[in-house]
Amino acid sequence: MKINFNSKELESFDYIGDNHIGTSADTPIRKDAFRLNADEKIEIIRDDVKHIMETLGLDLSDDSLMGTPNRVAKMFVNEIFSGLDPKNKPKASTFENKYKYGEMLVEKNITVYSTCEHHLLPIVGRAHVAYISNGTVVGLSKMNRIVDYYAKRPQVQERLTIQIVKELQKVLNCEDVACIIDAKHLCVNSRGIRDIESSTVTGEFGGQFKNKDIRREFIDYIKLETKF
Repeated sequence: MKINFNSKELESFDYIGDNHIGTSADTPIRKDAFRLNADEKIEIIRDDVKHIMETLGLDLSDDSLMGTPNRVAKMFVNEIFSGLDPKNKPKASTFENKYKYGEMLVEKNITVYSTCEHHLLPIVGRAHVAYISNGTVVGLSKMNRIVDYYAKRPQVQERLTIQIVKELQKVLNCEDVACIIDAKHLCVNSRGIRDIESSTVTGEFGGQFKNKDIRREFIDYIKLETKF
């Protein structure tokens, strides 16, 4: 079904996208998002990408371009947007904190590869995640996997930061979770203002991390130089 927008609506959409304004703390997913299976989605997206490329004037009979629609479709469904499918959500088992570690635990420099939902261009950076155990701990790699899961969907950085914290709060059954993300947005770096030096920093702080001293300790941990 084709939807027509008037000029004022289009201007509003451009304003939101060009200024990178998020409209919801939850990823906007339709109720029928999983009516189609992965193969069916790939088939439809492949045709759509083919149409885009042909509209741009590209010759898809060329050996280099012939497989691009299929590669892009598989990449969208199976890789960079795989975090849209709840079946891919990592299982984060928790364990009793038997060693009674009561200080902050920080997993820093977690690689973030995401996609800006306004222009479908990459967001690349680092996430730093911390929590203070209330009797339960989670495997270190699960923190990385949670970041990766929520990053693999069209995103705004503020939402991504909030989703990571909320998920870990749910897993750990405690409020004392924090996340800071520092990332470059190619929609800023490669188009529009084309500022290749700037990056975006966001933070979400729950429970004890709202205390400025605890928050400062977290930031100091992030600043520590890692040596091997």
